[in-house]
Amino acid sequence: MAETEAAPEDNPYVQAPETTFRPVDELQESEARQQAADLREAIRFHDYRYYVENDPVIADRTYDALFERLEALEDAFDLQTEDSPTQRVGGEPLEELGTVEHVVPMLSIDQSVEAEAVREFDRRVREGLADANWDGNVEYVCEPKFDGLSVEIVYEDGGFERAATRGDGETGDDVTANVRTIRSVPQRLRGDYPDRLVVRGEVYMPKDAFTEYNRERVERGDDPFANPRNAAAGTLRQLDPSVTAERPLSIFFFEVLDASERADSHWSELDRFQEWGLRVSQEVERVEDVEAAIDYRDRLMERREDLAYEIDGVVVKVDDHAARDVLGATSRAPRWAFAYKFPARKEVTTVTDVVVQVGRTGRLTPVALLEPVEVAGVTVSRASLHNPDEIASLNVGVGDTVRVKRAGDVIPDVEEVVEKHSEGHYEFPDHCPVCDSAVEREGPMAYCTGGLACPAQLERAIEHYASRTGLDVEGLGPERIQQLLDAGLVEELPDLYDLDREDLAALDGWGETSAENLLDELDDATEPSLDAFLSAIGVPEVGPTTAKSLARAFGDLESVMDATEADLRAVDDIGPVVAREIQEFFDSDRNQAVIERLRDHGVDPQPVEVDGGDELDGLTFVFTGALDAFTRQEAQDLVERHGANATSSVSGNTDYLVVGDNPGTSKREDADANDVPQLDETEFEALLADRGVQ
Repeated sequence: MAETEAAPEDNPYVQAPETTFRPVDELQESEARQQAADLREAIRFHDYRYYVENDPVIADRTYDALFERLEALEDAFDLQTEDSPTQRVGGEPLEELGTVEHVVPMLSIDQSVEAEAVREFDRRVREGLADANWDGNVEYVCEPKFDGLSVEIVYEDGGFERAATRGDGETGDDVTANVRTIRSVPQRLRGDYPDRLVVRGEVYMPKDAFTEYNRERVERGDDPFANPRNAAAGTLRQLDPSVTAERPLSIFFFEVLDASERADSHWSELDRFQEWGLRVSQEVERVEDVEAAIDYRDRLMERREDLAYEIDGVVVKVDDHAARDVLGATSRAPRWAFAYKFPARKEVTTVTDVVVQVGRTGRLTPVALLEPVEVAGVTVSRASLHNPDEIASLNVGVGDTVRVKRAGDVIPDVEEVVEKHSEGHYEFPDHCPVCDSAVEREGPMAYCTGGLACPAQLERAIEHYASRTGLDVEGLGPERIQQLLDAGLVEELPDLYDLDREDLAALDGWGETSAENLLDELDDATEPSLDAFLSAIGVPEVGPTTAKSLARAFGDLESVMDATEADLRAVDDIGPVVAREIQEFFDSDRNQAVIERLRDHGVDPQPVEVDGGDELDGLTFVFTGALDAFTRQEAQDLVERHGANATSSVSGNTDYLVVGDNPGTSKREDADANDVPQLDETEFEALLADRGVQ
């Protein structure tokens, strides 16, 4: 593979000395523009060294300082560019993922777990080439078969242009905004790249990151992902790119689908991937014949547990591109590639018991406790049964002998009953095993109706209540919440407001200062915005975005609590399932009692002005500079309340750029380029008046 590319010359931030930056407000725009350009180049270089070469040359804290400086410059001078590293944090939420047609079909690959099938593939390759009188040597490139989500990524003139999932092979979901947030995907190619390059890669979640991310989900009371593949797929299909940006995705590139210029072989192309900044697995090997390919698979299978990512086999590819052209493809798969899969990981053991866990959302998850069994080097003593319908489908009960597999090679799963020893299957409880509230079914799932009053949900409910997506109460993390529960100081969410300074100070690791700080934080959170409160109390399916929609639609807490299902369905982005969840939450006597106790303790969600109508329906506004009569956020909220969209960047879809004092130049230049009308504040207010917006 290629040697490490040299650092850009004359860039003061590539070696990243401990630089003391001048305050941003002391810079002229020309200085800021040059510094931002240098920082972008330097950050791209450091991304390359970190993600592609795995050989960083600066400390993380220094990298963070460069990144934060670039963000500050771009914000202060409106210097954002589409390919800036700062744009990886995610853009505006999407209403839905669009669909795009692939540049060339993304075919599947024939596969088998049998070595003889691989030898048969080799025989077909050699016979096909002989029939065409091709007289070259047949060599293979062997690669790990990554267990993630396959994507097509298009680069034009070296710049990241578009990304799409495989879909049906002909078309896929447009995931450009989400893939842009993945740090190992270069926004610009390096070196001598083709004018047009379409590459295939596999987006995945590393094992360690997956384990940590699932742990965080479980601690929040959310359901864990079954395996890294599902986690990657679910993350990549998020409608909100900022959510994707927060999750630990990575990528390997492994194939050129189309390019304005091609190399003679796959191996030399992979070599160029490194030069262009496209990350390639270091496990890739070129071998002389099919027996060496089979040996490669066996060696990699022995080492799969040591890899940082999940694989489920290897892919064997003809190296020479001319030979590939001769072999061609069927309608579904190339004739020059074959996947030699690993056998599934599964073993047989006995179910000793079934327990039911209660999550923060109230979902009940049955778990089979097992006689410990080793599955692919890992001792498994419990496995998920998923839901009541799965139990009935498997017909599994205590004492049965079952076959266990690590689903997706990670989460243990009961695959089937091998020997039946119980009568019937495990009977799912009709009351919560913790609070004895009734259990309700929703499709295949079961939920405790105890809501905020269920102790099993309390720890996660408090953590969610205090989180940044809730009321943002600092000093109330998982460990401290557990201390409060263990000490009996909190038995319901409203008990937070009964906490006593002396009781807190007496807890291990606390003290007068910690106690005082927490009480001050709780006091500061007694007048939250309505949307923050709705998000904090854990209404099912209501996150920050939906909470804002509810707040704008109904204005105050009483109106939200009294809303009918029909009222709720009239709110944008709320469908029948979510509407029913919200209504059932507020119809619960227990939830009403908890909310009433919170209000008795002085928690007063602040009403907001309800949606003003549709006077600006269909219009899109962008704001730049300072306005006299509004803050920028107030102006954005105003137009959104009356049906318009407010976005952060100018495009051909923008209807008006509103220009205040001391505006940046980039948005105005974009407006000129896209023939977008520019309004000063007086013209903006006149437009509002003409449309009937008061």
